[in-house]
Amino acid sequence: MSEIEIRDDRAAGRLDAIGGDGEVVGHIEYFVLEAPGHALVPVHTIVEPAHEGQGIAGSLARELYAMAKREGIAVAPLCPYVVKWAERHPEEAPAADPELLRAAKDWLAAHPDRF
Repeated sequence: MSEIEIRDDRAAGRLDAIGGDGEVVGHIEYFVLEAPGHALVPVHTIVEPAHEGQGIAGSLARELYAMAKREGIAVAPLCPYVVKWAERHPEEAPAADPELLRAAKDWLAAHPDRF
């Protein structure tokens, strides 16, 4: 994998992977759940076709969990890729609280235009 920089744009709800030329080569779209507890909720992981197979999605998922750990909050993944990544990396991705997952699903259903 070529060097990428990962940048969090919290206001936009995006974690971007930036290639060496400054191009966004992938991203995770997420929102911040406020109740019943704080959590980052990844909804979609997208890697540009020309950059697939380079480990970018995994780097994004790893950084999302690292951000949550630094902030002392949970991750409640709804994105199928992040769910599978977390299952393969339990040492980096603690299992999500079922109550947070339910609340995240409810929030997403109440905001269908967000994603």
